[in-house]
Amino acid sequence: MKPVALVGIAGGTCSGKTLVAKRLMARVGEDNVLLIKQDSYYRDLHDLGPEERAQINFDHPESFDTGLLHQHMVKLMEGEAIDEPVYSYVNHSRTGEYEHHVPRPVVILEGILVLDDPALRELMDFKVFVDEDADIRLARRIRRDEVERGRSAQSVLLQYEESVRPMHMQFIAPTKRFADIIIPRGGENHAGIEILANHIRALIDSALVGGE
Repeated sequence: MKPVALVGIAGGTCSGKTLVAKRLMARVGEDNVLLIKQDSYYRDLHDLGPEERAQINFDHPESFDTGLLHQHMVKLMEGEAIDEPVYSYVNHSRTGEYEHHVPRPVVILEGILVLDDPALRELMDFKVFVDEDADIRLARRIRRDEVERGRSAQSVLLQYEESVRPMHMQFIAPTKRFADIIIPRGGENHAGIEILANHIRALIDSALVGGE
C-alpha cells in the first residue's frame, strides 16, 4: 500500500508540533496515520564521549542524518517498510534499536527542521508550520527537559541562549515561508487542525473510492 499523503509538521522547540500531530491523528483515525519524528534521525554519536556529545549543536541542520531520513521517506511513499532508529536524549546517541514501520494511508513527518531540506519538501503533500510565542516555548522546554531528560533549568537556559534561539532565528523560523498552512497556538488551534484534517480525510476517501 502506498500512502496518499506525506504531511510535514515543522516549528520551533516545544511549539506544539507533537500535539498537533496527535490531534490530527485522532481526527483522521490513528490506524490511518504513521508518525515519524525527525529527532529519531539525529546523527549517531556513539563514537564520541559523553562530554563531546553534550557540546553538539542539536538545533543545526547538520546534526541530523537527513540523507537517511529522506531515504526512509521515499521508501514509505513507495509502499515499503522502514526501520526507524531509536534515539536516546539522555545519552545523546542512538540506542542501536529500531522501530519497524509499514506504510499507512498518511505519513506525518514532525520535527524542527523538516521544512529546511528541499528534497524532503519535494516529497510532501502538505507543509505545516506550528507557530508559538518564544516565551511559551522556553517555559515548556524547561519543564520538559527537567522532567523527561533529567536536566537542570540552568543548563536548559544556557543551551537556549547559546544554540536553540540563534538556530531558531537562522534556520527554523525562515522555513515558515514554505508552509502551506501556519497553525498559531499549536495543538490548541482546533480550527486550524480541523482544516488540515478535512483535506487529509478527502484524500483518503478519494483513494478508497478509486480503489473500489
